[in-house]
Amino acid sequence: MKMTTIERRICNKCHQNKKLSKFRDNKMTCLKCEYRFSQRLMRTLVKQRRLSPIERIANRLGYMGSGFIMMSPYLITYDNIGYITYVTGALLSIPQVWVGKQWNIVIVNINLLIGYGTRLF
Repeated sequence: MKMTTIERRICNKCHQNKKLSKFRDNKMTCLKCEYRFSQRLMRTLVKQRRLSPIERIANRLGYMGSGFIMMSPYLITYDNIGYITYVTGALLSIPQVWVGKQWNIVIVNINLLIGYGTRLF
């Protein structure tokens, strides 16, 4: 007995030739491979989203502020330039943690501003 020609597709994960009913529309992976536990877990862990312009600017300022804070201990001995870079780094880091709603780090940066600001002046 000869089967009629049924359209089939090869899965890009398991490389098996399967019926079209085993695939979703416009998908190259079969339903069995697509819904394995590890695949579902990875899809729930990774969220694809684009950053808003405010988030992008805040991230860049935060990286710059972190750089200032990291180099500050080495510059304190040079005519107190380290205190200026500490205060500048704290000011630049606040927007990133504010947008990220990391309130404990906002408080740490404000503490840094108050502590090294009074030391500077």
